[in-house]
Amino acid sequence: MTTLLQQQRPVKPLWREYGEALLVALVLALFIRTFVVQAFKIPSESMVETLLVGDHLLASKFAYGIKVPFTHSYLYRGNDPVKGDVIIFEYPNDPSVDYIKRIVGTPGDTIEVRNKQLFRNGEPVKESYIHFTEPDRIMPVRDNFGPVTVPPDKYFVMGDNRDNSMDSRFWGFVSRTAIRAKAWRIYWSWGGFGDIRWNRIGKAIH
Repeated sequence: MTTLLQQQRPVKPLWREYGEALLVALVLALFIRTFVVQAFKIPSESMVETLLVGDHLLASKFAYGIKVPFTHSYLYRGNDPVKGDVIIFEYPNDPSVDYIKRIVGTPGDTIEVRNKQLFRNGEPVKESYIHFTEPDRIMPVRDNFGPVTVPPDKYFVMGDNRDNSMDSRFWGFVSRTAIRAKAWRIYWSWGGFGDIRWNRIGKAIH
């Protein structure tokens, strides 16, 4: 019987093992952030009551397709956004800034606001999620707008807090290629030290 001698692999220095593990973790984290899911923090009140200041949420990066990193070109174009989706997108007037709003109009829809009531294609829209801070005050543009027709590959978005939201009523449509992700779930929520909102953690975003 022939005895086989197993050649021992050279032992790596400890610093190299840790370095390789860190590199793999960084590459994996970059891949996940680029193509799968990304974390965002809510800084304003434009989506109250759906989202509160201090909510931290996860958003799906592949819900509407996969883009070439740092471009607007698609490797794979997934399902188109639909009415009611809460999306993160590049602010049209400054693409370096991320905004979060709700889609209320998709390509071909005619959007109008009359005395705070949203109309789509001439029909009033029932919205259980909206919030008004000034229900008895009517202002031009904010509370009376349109009608406008949403162009191809564009979307009309509004904040759920209708009296405190800069949205498509003021700066126009959102291009599909400017949409970065679909809001998915709240993973952390607080209003500061001592004010952790446990009941919001894990809440799905609808």
